[in-house]
Amino acid sequence: MKRIMLFVLTNIAVMVVVGIITSLFGLGRYTGTDTGQLMIFSLVVGFAGSIISLLMSKTMAKMSMGVKIIDQPANADEAWIVETVRKFAGQAGIGMPEVGIYEGEANAFATGAFKNSALVAVSTGLLRGMTREEVEAVIGHEVSHVANGDMVTMALIQGVMNTFVVFASRIIGSLVDGFLRRDNDSSGPGIGYYVTTIVLDILFGFLAGIIVAWFSRQREFRADAGAAHLMGQPNSMINALARLGGMHAEGQGMPKNLQSMAIVGDIGKLFATHPPMEERIAALRAGR
Repeated sequence: MKRIMLFVLTNIAVMVVVGIITSLFGLGRYTGTDTGQLMIFSLVVGFAGSIISLLMSKTMAKMSMGVKIIDQPANADEAWIVETVRKFAGQAGIGMPEVGIYEGEANAFATGAFKNSALVAVSTGLLRGMTREEVEAVIGHEVSHVANGDMVTMALIQGVMNTFVVFASRIIGSLVDGFLRRDNDSSGPGIGYYVTTIVLDILFGFLAGIIVAWFSRQREFRADAGAAHLMGQPNSMINALARLGGMHAEGQGMPKNLQSMAIVGDIGKLFATHPPMEERIAALRAGR
């Protein structure tokens, strides 16, 4: 909750500063826009989707992935998964997450709006394709995501980016529209406003996506380091990453939450939500 309040207050403070600057320069007069109302609109639109998605993340994950929550372990594997999550949650100082299992390729994920009521789920493919020590490291990675508050952080960063996309595109759209209609006395936004806003929403959205992806890559390094800390050594996480990299090289399909976007070249790397395996392994070996 402190993190949520800090991000929200920071974003509000930045928007207030932007509002003061636009008022000092009289930008509202040139755009015909009430910048105060636009700021409020941008904040609401920017954060609404991210916060709602965050609050619904556990429910959506269960439904979309077909996650079976392990209330009472049905076999030794399920019992071991639950106890591993319990052990790491205690070490990380968070409440016991819900634990689930689902059918699929080697994969695992953590989600949830709050540290003490998160969800950690592993796939059957992970259990079949890795040693227990490697699976344990992957579970430690996901528990570290929860302990670091990564889901909340990413939702709030996305909200901040959305806010600025909405605000900037509409300010610039109003300026363009005003220029195109400088000899036209008709009221209300014209075609220049709508076209410019749509184009800039897309363009700024891509730029915001690069920033969000960069933050996402940094959180993966932290979660890897967190797994190494929970395991007491980095080798298990290194082996797990190498195993996943080997699956990818053999064409078995990299887990969706571990692969970069399927875009070839350096531009695609800017949108990758996860760093390359070799970089993650190198960071672990360097103790970063």
